[in-house]
Amino acid sequence: MNLDWKLALSERAELANNAAGELNARISQLEALKAGAALAILDDRKVIQVAGEDAEAFLQGQLSSDVRELADESRAQYSSYSSAKGRMLASFLAWRSQGVFYLAVSADLADFVVKRLSMFVLRSKVKVSIADDLVLVGVGGMVAAEALGLDPALVAAVTPRGVLPTPSGRLIALPGAGFMLAAEAEGATIGEKLLQSSALISSEVWGWRDIDAGIPWLTLSTQEQFVPQMANMELIGGVSFKKGCYPGQEIVARSQYLGKMKRRLFKVSFQQFAPVGTKLFSPGVEGQSIGMIAAVCQVAAECYQGLVVVQFQAWEDGIYADEACTIKLQQLELPYSLNEDAAN
Repeated sequence: MNLDWKLALSERAELANNAAGELNARISQLEALKAGAALAILDDRKVIQVAGEDAEAFLQGQLSSDVRELADESRAQYSSYSSAKGRMLASFLAWRSQGVFYLAVSADLADFVVKRLSMFVLRSKVKVSIADDLVLVGVGGMVAAEALGLDPALVAAVTPRGVLPTPSGRLIALPGAGFMLAAEAEGATIGEKLLQSSALISSEVWGWRDIDAGIPWLTLSTQEQFVPQMANMELIGGVSFKKGCYPGQEIVARSQYLGKMKRRLFKVSFQQFAPVGTKLFSPGVEGQSIGMIAAVCQVAAECYQGLVVVQFQAWEDGIYADEACTIKLQQLELPYSLNEDAAN
């Protein structure tokens, strides 16, 4: 990739991020995103690449999803990586291109994941590294089709998690709306074309579409706080219960088959800022945390939306983002069912 373009993208991302610090600009960015005319440099994510002839077998023994399904390189999947206790160490959007596996992950966890996965490579013919030649770009609506030289009808027909090869990299359709471009080449040209029809927005504002779609991204603040089902990972295709062993698999399976989950991921709104990692409380469970904020984005003056992992039963007494129970959470509808038998 043109390194000058990477620098230019970084500078533009910084401008968008700084602008989003002002409320009116943030709201304008959010409106552009909802209208499908937004472009975000996803500088809060990095891409890990896993290459080598044993890469598939290696990842099959490490991640919660069935990575063999990525042999069809036209599909991406959500996945997670857990400790031996079944607690999530990272979550990913994974795809495969020309035999190499790619894992989009929260930037603050990327180096940790590379180091930890590398510890288990042993004699396998596998190399785990950061894909420094890739830049992730969030693109709203159909503006990507023309800029990438794709047939609009072909792009419109792609279902969520579908992958389209382009001269610039892989274009992945996201749940809800929008696309993620893993840009590899011709970045300057494509970037300029995209910006001609798109508003540049911050990666934080882009994160609202994941909140709206009910897609969790584990970060350093939430690492090892949830088993995959607490974050609804199996409901978005991120857990396979038919594959072989992987770290934490026994805990994950037991959580699935020994009754309903006590905690789940919910979409919420609230009126006062509380950061990711904030513990949640309920008057019915005095002095004890009953959950945690997993994602947050300001959407209006004194209005925030987010994702929380929280006890089901606590909604009856109310859920709050402070122990004094002054910041009340309002439950919003997710785009998928929390029915234990549902799967996305």
